[in-house]
Amino acid sequence: MTAFNIYNETNAPEAARPFLAKSKAAYGAVPNLLGELAESPAALEGYMTLSEIFIKSTLAPEEKHLVLLTASVENECKYCVAAHTGLAKGAGLAGHAIMAVRDDEDIDDDRLEILRAFTRKIVVERGVVSAEEIKVFLDAGYTKANVLEVILGVAMKTLSNYTNHIAETPVDAGFAINKWEPSR
Repeated sequence: MTAFNIYNETNAPEAARPFLAKSKAAYGAVPNLLGELAESPAALEGYMTLSEIFIKSTLAPEEKHLVLLTASVENECKYCVAAHTGLAKGAGLAGHAIMAVRDDEDIDDDRLEILRAFTRKIVVERGVVSAEEIKVFLDAGYTKANVLEVILGVAMKTLSNYTNHIAETPVDAGFAINKWEPSR
């Protein structure tokens, strides 16, 4: 393990401080992930910018969180699964759907299951999906814009998931109730 500092808005590199201050103002604290990303102000800005852009996507709030949770499970990121479990609940994603994703099982809601399966395929196959898989996604009522928005969410989670693997980010106390271990 390489030891990474977990900075806050007062001791981070100067260029990272405004981003951490913004996070603290929004959440009341600086999540450990953002504190570690602050080592590179560019990486921190990139992650926060991707997050702000993803929020603007046309997916419904619970669908956005399903994408982020699914990508984190597929990337076996303990930190992000714990964090996105709580955030998904807050966004209105049903508890049974959250648990299905965490347990790598099908969701009993057809539309959400298609989104989960499509997101999983994007992660596992590194974006190589068949025309038939895209058709299934579109036939479920999703759009071509949603295809690209899933990719955006996966890109965002790739940045955070890989950072958490390398830095071995400790789960914040507020997320500890949703602790998760990969089943594989």
